[in-house]
Amino acid sequence: MNYNSYGGYNTYREVGVKTASQGKLVVMLYQGAVLHLEEALSMIDFDNKIEACNIESFGKHIQRVQDIITELQVSLDMEKGGEIAQNLMALYIYFNKELLNAGIKHDREKIKFVHDLLDQLRDSWENAANTQANNAVKMPVDSPTISITG
Repeated sequence: MNYNSYGGYNTYREVGVKTASQGKLVVMLYQGAVLHLEEALSMIDFDNKIEACNIESFGKHIQRVQDIITELQVSLDMEKGGEIAQNLMALYIYFNKELLNAGIKHDREKIKFVHDLLDQLRDSWENAANTQANNAVKMPVDSPTISITG
């Protein structure tokens, strides 16, 4: 029996997304981008060649990462986020540009570079989200919590 065939996994994921905090949603987006880049990387050999049967799937993984990065871009609050939001926007624009070029040329090194940076950003957001969640649990209801903007 495959759990996915009954839709249980998709329902579980949907509930997780609907009940996640803002910080956790950002972490989930980063995690998705990292996983799609890992899939894309698995299809490229060290000579930057892709088997013909994997070209379409490779392109879909790269496109999905670009979609995720675009979602991260539009979710930035440029007014409240200040310099952090501006820096993230510049990074996201750079990532999409690099992925566009890497997708065309099947450039393993560029994809790996973007992967590693997204992985580091994911870890940073995860730490921030966990800190925010821990502080929210310890504070009384009427106390202000950390706001993650950017």
